[in-house]
Amino acid sequence: MKYFSLPRPGTELVLGERDVPEPGPGQVLVRMLGWAVNARDLMILKGFYPKPVKPDVVPLSDGAGEVVAVGDGVRAWTAGDRVAATYFPRWLSGPGTPEKTADDLAGTLDGVLAEYAVFAEDALVAVPAHLDYAEAATLPSAGVTAWRAVVEEGGLVPGQTVLTLGSGGLSTFALQFAALGGAHVVATSGSAAKLERLRALGATETLDHTATPEWGAAVAELTGGGADHVVDVGGGGTIGQSLIAARYGGHVSVAGVLTHEGGADPILVLVKQLTLRGLTNASRETFQAMNRAIEHTGLKPVIDRRFGFEEVAGALEHLASGTHIGKVVLEHG
Repeated sequence: MKYFSLPRPGTELVLGERDVPEPGPGQVLVRMLGWAVNARDLMILKGFYPKPVKPDVVPLSDGAGEVVAVGDGVRAWTAGDRVAATYFPRWLSGPGTPEKTADDLAGTLDGVLAEYAVFAEDALVAVPAHLDYAEAATLPSAGVTAWRAVVEEGGLVPGQTVLTLGSGGLSTFALQFAALGGAHVVATSGSAAKLERLRALGATETLDHTATPEWGAAVAELTGGGADHVVDVGGGGTIGQSLIAARYGGHVSVAGVLTHEGGADPILVLVKQLTLRGLTNASRETFQAMNRAIEHTGLKPVIDRRFGFEEVAGALEHLASGTHIGKVVLEHG
């Protein structure tokens, strides 16, 4: 089988071949057929990721495929089942803890950029039947984190206002979940074409953040006092405006850090009585709840472009360009 590895952060990916692994007791062998790339993958490749990464790690945390064999004692899965891997294999349910989040795919553990991979029985979830494998591969990171921000932690109520930033995978998922939940969604971008697409996805209002650098105040005016929920993916470069955009008593989820420059005066959190919550990923239980909602509603992830398995360098380059809307994926030919 073919697989990619990263000798160490900051080096180039290496394509190699090795035998198809055998599943041990309690393990499941999956033929991987779809993958998705994330900003985290770029950070690891460039050597900027702040958490541990094992030497010669198999990259990418997000993938889906078909079960081909199971080890002794496995009861949850059989050959032919369609599954996706969980980002934190040990976080099954409940709040996150250091123990539950100590191991992550493509970090301390090998990721999924291989034709076959072995997972623990409880480190997999069934994927919605109406999604192909590449679409299902978008769910483990961007989908789950957006669901947690808008639904699980955000506790969205129909009629509330949600602000999403940009057109990346997490933001488009947040927009879709908020729109399905009956929210008034305000979406920002610096591109007129992207703003048009965001409106087609369900945004009620859109705002060009390049033309309006003080977009936090503009959002507050558009929404008559501020957004109930803000899903911030920019980090230091956007958090100050996000706090301005939130209403008094509002909820700001920090779900990504694309920039470290800038910052915010914490006085706004105090004066406006905001809930400021950092989010990474979530539990297997949360992943399953999201998948039930996706299957029930027929929601389709937003795919910007599809690449072949061996075209991962091109997929990462396209992601880094920032021209995408939604997710950049790989699929087996």
